Order: sequence, then structure tokens, then C-alpha cells
Amino acid sequence: MGVEIERRFLVKNDAWRADADAGAEYSQGYCPAGNGMLRIRLAGTQGFITIKSKPRGCARAEYEYPIPEADARELLALVCLGPRVDKHRYHVTFDGKVWEVDVFHGDNDGLVMAEIELDSETETFLRPPWAGTEVTSDPRYCNAALAQNPYCRWRDSGLTP
Repeated sequence: MGVEIERRFLVKNDAWRADADAGAEYSQGYCPAGNGMLRIRLAGTQGFITIKSKPRGCARAEYEYPIPEADARELLALVCLGPRVDKHRYHVTFDGKVWEVDVFHGDNDGLVMAEIELDSETETFLRPPWAGTEVTSDPRYCNAALAQNPYCRWRDSGLTP
């Protein structure tokens, strides 16, 4: 079984940019699927279809398969309900670990998050100085939730950490 174990953090400054790659534009759409969800992703020119279970802590079942770009574009337009999540994803290596830093656009503009994928839920890692408040357990920061309830609706409500 494929398992994704990740932790998410708000990014508190731009210091990460000094070590970032050029990154790529991402567009993602979501469809509810029983006890999980189906994600269609366009990452640059590569498409993906991903099936994820509901998270348990910072882990969940995940199955991801590459699909042609044209198929991803068509599925995003025809199958995914609701708005998309658009972002630019960068990769930053810190202390031997690769972090993904997402700079969101559109209705999620102003949100910058960093994720690290781990091999186990108990794996230790050094947090970069630019990684701020951990939001792994806050469901508002899941990309599927950001599609339905974007950051622009609640960022100024005093509810953000």
C-alpha cells in the first residue's frame, strides 16, 4: 500500500528562496470519493491522478499515477467539482531533506506553506528557520479544503495561527 506521511508548516519569511529550485506551476482539482478523495494534478506539463484516503494524524494511504497532460487538462475541466488550487511549487533542500514550498495563487493568494515527506510518523528532522507554525493537524490547510474554502475567506478573520 502506498502511504504518504507529511507535515505542513506556514512559511514565515522569504529566506527559503536562496536555496530553491525554479519550481513549476501546479493546478489541482478534487472529487470526493467515499472515505477519501480523488485529485487531478497538472504539474508543469505532467499530469497525475491520485487517490488518497482520509488522513490519520500525518499519514494516509496514497496512490498516484502519471497521466498525459491532455488527459489531466480534460479531467480538470470535466470531472473536478468546484474551484481549483493553483500554486507554484519549489523544492528546497535543508539539512539533507527536500522540502516543498508552495506559493499559492488566486483565492489562496498570500498563503505560503512548506511540506516535508517523511519515512515514518516518528522520524525526526531539523526544521528550517523559515518554517513557522505547524498546521499539519489543521484541516483548513489541506489542499482539498483550500479548494472548497479558500484562504481569502478566512485569512483575515483572526482564525489563522
